[in-house]
Amino acid sequence: MHGHGYPPPEQSPKRRPSPGALTALRVLFVALTVLSCGLLGWAAMLRLALVTRRRRDWGLLALVAVLNTGLFAFIMAMPEDPGMTTDAEAFVGVSWIGGVMVGVIAYYLYAEIHHYGPSGPYGTPRPPRTPLPAGQPPAVPARAPGYGYPAAAPPRTPAPPVTTPPPAASQRLDQVRAELDELSDYLRKAGEGR
Repeated sequence: MHGHGYPPPEQSPKRRPSPGALTALRVLFVALTVLSCGLLGWAAMLRLALVTRRRRDWGLLALVAVLNTGLFAFIMAMPEDPGMTTDAEAFVGVSWIGGVMVGVIAYYLYAEIHHYGPSGPYGTPRPPRTPLPAGQPPAVPARAPGYGYPAAAPPRTPAPPVTTPPPAASQRLDQVRAELDELSDYLRKAGEGR
């Protein structure tokens, strides 16, 4: 009556989004942060926290939410008449907006690019590099053939051209040389006899 229970739900393997989709999302969240003067920077941080699922990113999301709430309260507390605003209040407001905006954009782009980069969960770890002796080209690793495909044959090097004549032609050349030597000797003797 008592069985092992239900099998665990199948987890689908993580798929890396296409580079175009990643770029479009990055542009969207950066533009959202810039166009809202940093007040919607929490959206970029929320996306980052959902994607990476790291405690640090959740903490930074909470920090950005607190900073944006404080900024909104500071803006609401400022006088409506721009002439009544002091230089110090204006400086604090602009610095606060700029700091939140630059901080959110910089960290969001850094963390997301790092997450989807070669050392992140979607990338493959790179093997350590070892120095090569001078003048030696790097070795190319051999790849195993894919399923159902034969391994590629190594490239053929052309055979050097044959420069020695065949044996029959060699014998004929020796015979012609001998005849020319005889003719040369005959002509020399004939010229001396005159």
